[in-house]
Amino acid sequence: MIGTVIFDIDGTMYDYEACNRAAMDAMEQYVLKHMGIDGDTFRHTIVKAGQIMKERLGYSCASVHNRLIRIQCMLEELEQPLFPFAQELYHLYWDTVLEKMQPYPGLLEWMSVLKERGISVAVGTNMTALVQYRKLERLGVSSFIDWIVTSEEAGVEKPDRRFFELCRVKSGLASGECLFVGDSPEGDAEGATACGMKALLLNLSSCKEYRTDRGYRTIQSYYECLEENFLESI
Repeated sequence: MIGTVIFDIDGTMYDYEACNRAAMDAMEQYVLKHMGIDGDTFRHTIVKAGQIMKERLGYSCASVHNRLIRIQCMLEELEQPLFPFAQELYHLYWDTVLEKMQPYPGLLEWMSVLKERGISVAVGTNMTALVQYRKLERLGVSSFIDWIVTSEEAGVEKPDRRFFELCRVKSGLASGECLFVGDSPEGDAEGATACGMKALLLNLSSCKEYRTDRGYRTIQSYYECLEENFLESI
């Protein structure tokens, strides 16, 4: 029996790609207006800044997602002043993401059903905690959440086994009683099943070809989860 359902956030609760594109567009307009830097240069340099961060910090820590550090690296590469640009760009990025966010259809309804059945609802997500807390409040799901694990707290990112083990410990249940819901086959579904959890892969895009023989179930809409005896069928 499933006793807790653990949700990833980005790409699982909302359309991260669309929100990120809108935020990047807003940043591009800002640097053109205030620094006279064209879009191609901005896009190239922000990508380079991300690569610089990974070389300095590694690939499996929450800090590698820190947008303020990434923007700082970008401004250093562009030889632009950090003040006031770094903080203004940081807030512009996240304010745009939060403004554009909408929960995927059926998500709130399924969380409500889970709570009514006495099943705990949790979050297991990469990134820094503060930003993820803000997202949960913006999405309107915070009242459903019983506990959270971020990669900032775990010290490692998915699919590291230690991340999922911390989720299991917080759940107070056996691994087989935990269901992990995410949009990444490797990071979420395979990472969870490798630790003995059950997994549910959200695949909203018909352009993506996800294998279905890896020991986890794939859905295309949260409305599928509202079907009678859905959890028992996993």
